[in-house]
Amino acid sequence: MSVLTTIARSAARAARPATRSVPIASLSLAARSVHTLPKLDYAYDALEPHISGKIMELHHSKHHQAYVSGLNTAEEAYAKAPSPKEQIKLQAALKFNGGGHINHSLFWKNLSPQSQGGGELATGPLKDALQADFGSVDAFKKKMNTVTAAIQGSGWGWLGYNPETKKLEIVTTANQDPLLSHVPIIGIDIWEHAFYLQYHNVKADYLTAIWNVVNFKEAERRLVEASK
Repeated sequence: MSVLTTIARSAARAARPATRSVPIASLSLAARSVHTLPKLDYAYDALEPHISGKIMELHHSKHHQAYVSGLNTAEEAYAKAPSPKEQIKLQAALKFNGGGHINHSLFWKNLSPQSQGGGELATGPLKDALQADFGSVDAFKKKMNTVTAAIQGSGWGWLGYNPETKKLEIVTTANQDPLLSHVPIIGIDIWEHAFYLQYHNVKADYLTAIWNVVNFKEAERRLVEASK
């Protein structure tokens, strides 16, 4: 399976469900279309004081935009590559920039201002699953923070749904690798650009603060969809 197909399938699986199913052939075509920076559902400063407006502005408009631009450039070069060898040379760029685009598109939806319910986990399927798989919600957050903080260098901490075990599991990916082994439910960006301007080198403070603006409604929607 090509990197392009993998990226397209991962993006389609994690995105909001469409009104009708999308044929696999369409995913291949979509992977070659021009990608654009998604708009946020909230203002850059709406997550303050937990995530500063300046971090959000730079993270979204500069860093995510760079992945979008890099993905478009890599896909254009891939389409024009004269041989399989030249296409193979581009797979690292496709994986890095494609993963960055997928991961950040999920990340923005993972967040919500407190005024819109951010940080609130209501009784329902997600809370029940967290209690069943981790003992309690607090135990889940503690383990998620510990595992994510232990990432060496840059990467992502994920709460993922394992379609084989039918359980929620905490996993990590390096750099901008997308989560392919599980369905992403909650992702936390642990690259320094996600927190350094505000929290400096204290990852633990960032990881504690982010739970105040996690969009648990979106996380529950993903879980319900994944477990069908």
